[in-house]
Amino acid sequence: MSENPGSDSECSNQRVPHLRIVPHIVDVRKDLYFEVMDREVVENTRLKVGRFTEKVSQQMNRIAFKSKVVSRSHAEVWTENGQFFIQDTKSSSGTFLNHMRLSPPGMESRPHPLHDGDILQLGVDYQGGVQDIYKCVKIRLEIDRKWQRNKENPFRQQVMANIQNAYHAAGDSSNNECCICLYQMVAFQALFLAPCSHCFHYKCVKPLLFTSTGFNCPLCRTYADLEASVTIDENEMDIDMKPPVLPPALQKQQLPPPPAEHAAAA
Repeated sequence: MSENPGSDSECSNQRVPHLRIVPHIVDVRKDLYFEVMDREVVENTRLKVGRFTEKVSQQMNRIAFKSKVVSRSHAEVWTENGQFFIQDTKSSSGTFLNHMRLSPPGMESRPHPLHDGDILQLGVDYQGGVQDIYKCVKIRLEIDRKWQRNKENPFRQQVMANIQNAYHAAGDSSNNECCICLYQMVAFQALFLAPCSHCFHYKCVKPLLFTSTGFNCPLCRTYADLEASVTIDENEMDIDMKPPVLPPALQKQQLPPPPAEHAAAA
């Protein structure tokens, strides 16, 4: 029996370090795209970074990329006391952390600490990187940012309220859905707000956006020139800068009034 009955519950309540691996896109025409990967990395667990194969594609302790410039066993990532580390494991084409190579070809590097926003590069382009399979992998790390995706994030709620107030279904959650897919539009989704004030999921409306520079709204058939000038005069700016009127459901979630002493001083 454990001498400290509360020790198990304390361990279970400890924060598990979270790592989000996203593409670092510098040139949209040349850089390699890949699906975003989320991993919770507990102590004594090593994420093995390497080339994609069918055998390792479904293993959660593997981070695999479809590029031949990435070695089968390229690098390892782990945590110690909540701090992330990376180590090159004798890769031939190299691991670069913020543009600095960690070790010479075929040599194991020392552990290097990782921080939120760091840029990783696995390998270098081969044959000019014309084909995706010969492109290096550029990664941006998002470490312990799960708070951003929290539904209770006040900034997300405020932004979503502003968007809801801008299109016709504002304040009516029953109509707060994309007319293309019929699913609800919520915070932390990529949305497209048309000049006619109708809103859609960006993924749903994307085929309509890249066919020409014009956009015909699927709801009201209003045509908009997506490359029209965005310059405005001072009178229009005064109107646009007025604070938005929040939907009734979100007005109750606003910040509390200032303390009594501040109100008296005012």
